[in-house]
Amino acid sequence: MSEGLSIGELISHLKDEFPDLTVSKVRFLEGKGLINPGRSSSGYRSFSDEDVARLRYILQQQRDHFLPLKVIKSKLTMWERGEELPVAAPSGPPPEQLFQQPGQDVDRDELRRVTGLSSRQVSELVDNRVVRPEPDGPERFPAEEVAVATQAQRLLAYGLEPRHLRSLRISTDRDAELLAALTAPLVRARSPESRQHAAEILAGCADAMERMRSAALSEGLRRLMAE
Repeated sequence: MSEGLSIGELISHLKDEFPDLTVSKVRFLEGKGLINPGRSSSGYRSFSDEDVARLRYILQQQRDHFLPLKVIKSKLTMWERGEELPVAAPSGPPPEQLFQQPGQDVDRDELRRVTGLSSRQVSELVDNRVVRPEPDGPERFPAEEVAVATQAQRLLAYGLEPRHLRSLRISTDRDAELLAALTAPLVRARSPESRQHAAEILAGCADAMERMRSAALSEGLRRLMAE
């Protein structure tokens, strides 16, 4: 293409690859700052070879990887600077491993029996929002909260207090909020493909966060013991 393409010619040029591409979609991406075509002498949009390559990349990222526009825009910024684009994230654990159906809920007495916590400890953990019962109905604790309570019992046995453990739970809440924001566009799309991709991202990120946190803690404790 020696001359720039009009928006209609652009659609025709890419229609075999992206049959759903429309004029409004191109204008939307321009409005979001992802593409910035030049203008012809008569004031119409004019798409250069670089503009077409850029648009093709954006559409591929959306179609093949379901990436939200914010992520695509950050990758484009790196491309503009001549920086090496990050490699694709390695596969994480199967999403089914993270989102498997939980076990049976338990009441407070059963929670105490399973975990070895005292009545006072359970009350303090609940008051500090470390262990959380179901929000509605009679007080019941889902299987995940039983697992939280089990590890909380270990930490309490080492001398920590429920108020100390609260910061750990707040930290995981923030992690969940961060990942929720990352995958929100995929979840809102509601197609089976986008939701599956969201699940894969969540599982991979959760695994990476856990490993990163474990490595960072190990390094901090190693330095402590080396003093």
